Amino acid sequence: MAVTIKTKEEIDILREGGKRLAFILQSVAKIVKAGVSTADLNNLAQKMAEEGGDKPAFLNYKPVGMKRPYPAALCVSINDAIVHGIPNEYPQIIKEGDIVSLDMGLNHKGLFTDAAITVSVGKVDEVGENLIEATRQALMEGIKVVKEGKYIRDISYAIERFVRPKRLGIVEELCGHGVGYNVHEDPYVPNYCLESKGEKLKAGMVIAIEPMLNEGSKKIKLDADGWTYRTADGKRSAHFEHTIVVTKNGVEILTQI
Repeated sequence: MAVTIKTKEEIDILREGGKRLAFILQSVAKIVKAGVSTADLNNLAQKMAEEGGDKPAFLNYKPVGMKRPYPAALCVSINDAIVHGIPNEYPQIIKEGDIVSLDMGLNHKGLFTDAAITVSVGKVDEVGENLIEATRQALMEGIKVVKEGKYIRDISYAIERFVRPKRLGIVEELCGHGVGYNVHEDPYVPNYCLESKGEKLKAGMVIAIEPMLNEGSKKIKLDADGWTYRTADGKRSAHFEHTIVVTKNGVEILTQI
């Protein structure tokens, strides 16, 4: 699949959809408390999307290589779950001290945005809070270098350079990606630096940047549910993501209010 350039009209739609997605994630984050079921989070996210006339992009989405479609509107990944935690098939009750990642895609007028946030539940230890903040900041470090004429590797390098001194595991098998016409498009955006420069950034390119950092090892494993990725050592993980558009002068974050 070739890298695509979105038109001004398409970016206007993505901007509108991105704001809606950001509002849904912020609304769901507000009810993440001890005693709440992950199914409740999913139900709220799906209800808000559909009441706005939109579609949850992940619900029934089946990318190449997956054995079955994703069965929920929202990914809810708790503690050692990195991404794609399924909130509704085997609902979990959120506990005090948990780290909860919320990841969602939205189909607004046929165009897709993608975003994720990680929140702490009540009192989380200092190591956990530092993990969340480092992951959030790693995302912003990657976004800061985006502008026309740069390369994908510049994003990857900025993220890795920020994370390495913190001795956190950078997940390598999962990465950012193009988005807009589909949930996943080219180019892929690693969170660590490769030898190849990757694609040259051009105005109108829309990509989702999403660092996933582990408290321990970078190694991961896939659950028996076929979707949930977990840390191999059982330590905690955090995940932040924004959909952005490359502009002539820099970057615009689409998934914020």
